[in-house]
Amino acid sequence: MTIRDIPTPFYVVYENRLRRNLELIRDVSLRSGADIIMAFKANALWRTFDIIREYGFGSTASSLNEMRLGNEFLGGEVHSYCPAYTDSSIDEFLSGSSHITFNSVSQYERFADRLKEYDRSTGRHVSPGLRVNPKCSVIETDIYNPALPGSRFGANAEELDKLPEGIEGLHFHALCESTSYDLEKVLEAFESSFGHLLPGLKWVNMGGGHLMTREGYDTDHLVNLLLGFRQRWPGIKVILEPGSAFTWRTGDLITSVVDIVRNDGISTAIVDVSFACHMPDTLEMPYKPAISESVGVDNSLPTYRLGGNSCLSGDFMGDWSFKEALAAGQRLTLEDMNHYTTVKTTMFNGIDHPAIVLADSDTPDAECRYLRKFGYEDYKSRMS
Repeated sequence: MTIRDIPTPFYVVYENRLRRNLELIRDVSLRSGADIIMAFKANALWRTFDIIREYGFGSTASSLNEMRLGNEFLGGEVHSYCPAYTDSSIDEFLSGSSHITFNSVSQYERFADRLKEYDRSTGRHVSPGLRVNPKCSVIETDIYNPALPGSRFGANAEELDKLPEGIEGLHFHALCESTSYDLEKVLEAFESSFGHLLPGLKWVNMGGGHLMTREGYDTDHLVNLLLGFRQRWPGIKVILEPGSAFTWRTGDLITSVVDIVRNDGISTAIVDVSFACHMPDTLEMPYKPAISESVGVDNSLPTYRLGGNSCLSGDFMGDWSFKEALAAGQRLTLEDMNHYTTVKTTMFNGIDHPAIVLADSDTPDAECRYLRKFGYEDYKSRMS
């Protein structure tokens, strides 16, 4: 079975591209001495974890489900962070985590005794940390910016003359698909605001958003930045937890044109997927995915919106131009639809998720196998 043989719609993950990213990330880790772990919020496709596990990465979890997934399918350390733990969740987080970060001093103080009791009763130490807010904003899209005024994420410098007893690490996260030069700005703000708390700490987690696998990213600058921090603060382990970097440009969404609708001078190609159901991040980010068969936007050529096959009026995006007019049955490749996309899909309108396929390369004749198919039982269970 090859890519050409599989009926649309389906997501496809290219193993060769995934391994390329994993090799680059491992190289950065080895050169910098930093621990790099994978954020499940960007990739929870556990059927590919046997590949990722070969490279020795741990994970970061923000829910019990993510934590369970890491322990069951990836192994290694699991670093947990949740904006608010509860009496009913804290013990399970402790039992499944190697590190646990608290969002506020009050959250840590509420559960500090539970940590001590867990250590005493099990003989297993979970390293506690505190998230802090360096208040350095380098993200243009507000919905993804944790450093906005009034942010609910992390303690501010004004409330931290000293750390609560028992805290072993600090965590900050202020990037989103960012560069190493963005990290440099945030790191400067972090050290300026919280440097007095660093002596004696065991670790600093610099969060996610380090898009080191994007073409043009300066990995040498990142390595030198991390080495410099480690030289300034010897004995502190540095941790990065990127999400998108692991699966950046490792998968596509393959769809087919079902119909062409023309109204008010606008041509819409209705496809057998939905932006709202299958690519919700394109609407909330917002961003416009590239289409392999398109030539960009050239109004001298046949130009179309794409319309999703749902009842939502806003389930469309445009415009894309093509060398030839589109017709029903034509396949289109929406690029880079693995990171975040596969974890954000819903079954709005009862529309089945695209199947998920693993291909051994990114060629049309690549050998493929299904990782997951979806049907009525999936829809029914999600709606129950």
